[in-house]
Parts: sequence; structure tokens; C-alpha cells
Amino acid sequence: MTRILIVEDDPMVANLNSRLIQTMEGFELAGIASDAKEALSFLADNTVDLILLDIYMPGMNGLEMLSRVREMKCPVDVLVVSAARDSNSIQSALRNGAVDYLIKPFDFERLRQALQAYANRSRLIRSHEKLTQQELDGRILSKDHSEMDPAQLPKGLDRHTLAMISTFLQEINEPFTTEELSRQVGISRVSVRKYLDYFCDVGYLEKEASYGAVGRPVFRYSKC
Repeated sequence: MTRILIVEDDPMVANLNSRLIQTMEGFELAGIASDAKEALSFLADNTVDLILLDIYMPGMNGLEMLSRVREMKCPVDVLVVSAARDSNSIQSALRNGAVDYLIKPFDFERLRQALQAYANRSRLIRSHEKLTQQELDGRILSKDHSEMDPAQLPKGLDRHTLAMISTFLQEINEPFTTEELSRQVGISRVSVRKYLDYFCDVGYLEKEASYGAVGRPVFRYSKC
């Protein structure tokens, strides 16, 4: 369970973000703080995995709070959600370890994707005592597969189709076949197979052949 603290001085924005969090499986709203002072006090007494942090707040701003959190060596990650779009603010947040930066106003689907990507990375890191370079590059440190630059995709793959299949894969926990996924996404088996091969190439999926009494082998895919 990913526990989230919202630090936001706009009650409407805080309420909307909290409602989104409560609709997502695997996430829990730890609390809401209207300013940095209240947030730091909350962190001193509660366990939090991720902070949704605004920058423009009365008193101590979000960037100052982020620096304070790092000085405290508080074991928490930060995702900035702010109207601040100047390069200095963005650079300062990233240098202080923000895992993502969303500029208001933003699409709530973008926030949903950011939270899911964070949870996926955290789960992968926790599940491995040691990691290889390939695992880091292909599954943790790279961009979310659904948001890759089309120019970086192999020929014949479409970014929007990749994003759709990526969404389905996030909900699948058991091994599956090309035919089973094809029925879910409504795309031909030939097309789905190309995208599954891509996810295997980047280390997100692994493929295993299953041999029956007769006929060709059936390939089953599972998350690495």
C-alpha cells in the first residue's frame, strides 16, 4: 500500500486529488496538509511513502519544504504538482529528488499515470535485493513505456496502442497468452504479439513456451 500525503493550500485541488487517490487500488490517503509547517509536523509522527507537493503556498514554499525534508533525511518520495512552470523551480525540484513534476492545470489521467508508474517502480525495487543494469535501464530508470517518444519505438509500433496495452498489462497479475490479451484489447493477435515482443525486449515481460501433445507451442507471457 502506497501512503500519500497531499500538501496543497487550495482546498478544491486537495479534495480532487484525494478523491482520485481513493479510487486507485494500492493507494491510501495518509492525510492532507494546507501548508509546509503542517506537513512537516505530520511527517514527524506518521509514515508516508509519497508527498504530492504544491510549490506556491503561504509561509514556507514547496521547494523550501522539499529541501527541509531532504535535510531531515526523511525516507519519503515527492511528486510536485504545481502551477510553477519556470525552469528554476522545475530544476530545483528535480535536483532535490522529485520523482515527477506535473504542471497545473493538468489532466487527471496524467496524475493517475504518474502515481501508477511510481508504485510500479517502488514495487520492482522492493522485490529485488540486487538489480542488474538491464533491469535498471529497462524497468525502473526508463520512462514509463506508455509515454515513450514515438521516434524511439521500433518501426510498426504506435504510441497510443502501446499506451493502451500498457494499461491492460498493469492490471494483469497472472501469465497470459497473446490470444487472451487480444480479446481484452480488441486488437488482432498478430498486432498484439508485436507489442508483447517489444515489452519482452525492454525487460518488462518474459515469454515461455508451453508444448501440448500436438500442434505448435503456446507462448505465455508474465511480468518479470
